[in-house]
Amino acid sequence: MTDEVTSMHLARLGIVYVRQSSPYQVMHNEESQRLQRAMEQKLHSLGWQTVEVIDDDQGVSAATAGRREGFDRMVAEVCLGKVGAVAAREVSRFARNSREWQQLIEMCSLTHTLLVDHDAIYDPRRPNDRLLLGLKGSISEYELDLLRQRSLEARRAKAARGELVVNLPVGFVKTPDGKIEKDPDQRVQHAIELVFQKFLEIGTARQTLMWLHEQGLEFPRRRFGAAGWETWWKAPAYDSLLRVLTDPVYGGAYAWGKTAAKVEVKDGVLQKIRFRRPPTQWAVLLRDHHEGYITWRQFEKVQQMLEDNVSSFEAGRSGAAKKGPALLAGLIRCRRCGMKLVVTYSGNPRIVPRYCCRRGFLDYADAKCISFGGLPIDQAIVQQVLRVVQPCAIEVAIAAADAQAAKQDDALNALLLELKGATYATDRAWRQYDSVDPTNRLVADELERRWNAALQRQRELEHRVDQAQERRDPPVSREQLGDLASDLERVWNAPQTDVRLKKRIVRTLIEEVVADVDPQASQVNLVVHWKGGLHTELAVTRRRRGQHGAQTSTDVIEAVRILARICQDKTIAGYLNRNGLLTGRGNRWTRGRVTALRNSQGIAVCDPSTRQAEGWMKLTDAAAYVGVSAVVVRQAIERGTRVGLHPLTDGPWLLNRRDLDAARSQGSLAAPRITPENHDPNQLNLRIFNT
Repeated sequence: MTDEVTSMHLARLGIVYVRQSSPYQVMHNEESQRLQRAMEQKLHSLGWQTVEVIDDDQGVSAATAGRREGFDRMVAEVCLGKVGAVAAREVSRFARNSREWQQLIEMCSLTHTLLVDHDAIYDPRRPNDRLLLGLKGSISEYELDLLRQRSLEARRAKAARGELVVNLPVGFVKTPDGKIEKDPDQRVQHAIELVFQKFLEIGTARQTLMWLHEQGLEFPRRRFGAAGWETWWKAPAYDSLLRVLTDPVYGGAYAWGKTAAKVEVKDGVLQKIRFRRPPTQWAVLLRDHHEGYITWRQFEKVQQMLEDNVSSFEAGRSGAAKKGPALLAGLIRCRRCGMKLVVTYSGNPRIVPRYCCRRGFLDYADAKCISFGGLPIDQAIVQQVLRVVQPCAIEVAIAAADAQAAKQDDALNALLLELKGATYATDRAWRQYDSVDPTNRLVADELERRWNAALQRQRELEHRVDQAQERRDPPVSREQLGDLASDLERVWNAPQTDVRLKKRIVRTLIEEVVADVDPQASQVNLVVHWKGGLHTELAVTRRRRGQHGAQTSTDVIEAVRILARICQDKTIAGYLNRNGLLTGRGNRWTRGRVTALRNSQGIAVCDPSTRQAEGWMKLTDAAAYVGVSAVVVRQAIERGTRVGLHPLTDGPWLLNRRDLDAARSQGSLAAPRITPENHDPNQLNLRIFNT
C-alpha cells in the first residue's frame, strides 16, 4: 500500500477501462489489448480484491464527446462513490477531449477516487496531481489533433497529384502503379455506357431504371470477397444508378473532398453528420485524369438534367417530364406574381388539365391570381412548336427511326454479352464436373447440380435473345418517313405518341411561358420564351363556362348548315353517320345532337315554307321541275354546270330554282344526243338477226 492508496480506497471497487479507437485496432492490435488488461494485475498488486474490467467501448473513438456506454457506466459508478480507483494503460484511453476528461477528474475529486496508469497513481484532490492530470489530458488531445493534421495534410498532398485512390466504383480498376483504368470486362463497360446513353435519351434516372427492368437487364456491383474485389450481377436499383450518374470519375475526372462533416446536437447528444459539397467547393478536381465513360461536358449536362428534374416552383426549373397530359406543367408561370402555375385535372377520366396560380394561396394564404383551361393553351403551343420543327421534320423522323433501331440494338447487345458470360459459366461448371472422380458422389453431385443450373441459365438467355430478335421492328424506308413527316401534326396527336416525349420536345425548344388573363377581352395572353432568347406573344381565346375543348369540325358544321335547308335533324344525323363523321367528343350523331349543334351555331331548322320560298330542292325534285330525268341533271353537274351543292360524299344534292332556270335557258340541261362524232368506237353493237 502506498501513501495515495488507503483502506477506504481498497474497500471499494477497482475498475480497469479498456478501449481501442477502431474495429481494425480491435482485430489486429492484440498486444495493445493485453497491455491494457494487464492493469488488472497492477490493481491486485496494490491491494484491491475486487476489480472489474469495462471493455464496452471497443472500436469507439474518444476524440469527440459522443456516446460511449462503457465510459458513461464508469462515470456513473464513480458518482455513486462505489469506486476506489479507475485504471487505464494511459490517460488517453479515458478520453481525448477536454470535456469528458475534466468531467472524470471532477467526479473522482468529489468522491475520493484515484486514477491509475502504468506510471503513477494520481489523487485529483491534490493540486499537483490535478495539475499533472490536466496537462496530460491537454497533451493527449493535442497529440491526436497533431496526428490527424499530419495525416490529413499527407492525404491532401497525395490527392492533389491524383494519386490517392482508396476505393473505386464499379466499372474501374486500380493498376499496380496506382492509376485508374476501365474494367477490362466488356459486359461491365457496356452496362455502364448503356446507363448514360439511356439517361441522355430518356431524360430521367427513374425512367432509365424502369427501362432496364423492362428489358430484364442486370447491373454490375462491386464487393470484397475471399479473392479480393469481385464483380457480381443483380437487378439494378435506383441508388446504384444514381451513384453512377453523379460520380465524376465516370466523366474522366479525379475528385477528392466531395463530402464534409459537421457536428450537431440532437436530443442532447453530439452527432457527426456528413453532407455533399457542391462541385465548386471540392478540395481537388482534376479533369481528363483518366479515360472515362463519357466526356466531362456530357457529365456536366447529366448533372444539369438531374438538377432540372427536381420538382420545384422556382423559376427556371421545369422538373421531370411526367405522364400527365398537361403539356406546360413546370414551364408556365403567372405574370402577376411570378410563381409557377399548378396543374389540376378534371373530367372522367381526369385528363382535362387546368392551370391555376394558387401557390401563394397554399404557402402564404394569399389571394389566388389567375386560372384558365389548359386544352386551348396546349393546342396553341403545339401549333407554335410544330411550326418551328416542320422544316426539319424529315431529318427528325430519320433520326427517330435510327434511335429506335439503336435502342433495340442496345438491349440485344446487352443480352448477347450476358449470354456470353452464361456460356463461360456453363463451360467452367462442366470442366469442374469433368475433372472430379465420378465415384466421389459427395462432390460430383454438387458439381453436377451447379452444371445443370448453369445450363438452365444459358437456355433462358438464349430464349430471351430469340424473343428480342423477333420483336425487332422492320426497317423504315426514307419514303415512308417522308410521308410521315409531311403529316407531323397527325403524328403528334396520335394516341400512341408518348406524352413524355412531347414534353421533352417542348422543354428542348421553350425556356418558359408567362401567362396572364384579360377578362375584358376574354382571352389568355401568353409570352413564349424560346431557347436562345427569342420571344413570341400569343392571345388565346378563353372558353366560356361549360364549353369543352373538343370542338366539332368546321366542315361538319358547314355540312349541317347546307343540309338544314332541305332535311330534318334526324335525316341529317343519318347522313353524317353514313359518312363516318363524329361529334367533337367522338360520339355518333343523333337527332338531339344535331339540334344542339344547330342551336349553338345559329342554324335555322328546316321549314317547308322557307324551303319553297328560297327554291331549294333535291335531285329528283329538280329533275321533275326541269322536265328531264335525274340522270340528265346528274350528267349536267358532272359536265361542270354549277347548279347544285354536294356537302357530303355519301349524301344528297341540293339544287336551287334560280340556278336551274339559268341552266335551262342556256341549254345546259338538255339530254346529249349520240351522233357519229361523239359515238365511242370501242362500244359494241348488239345486232339481232331474224333468221
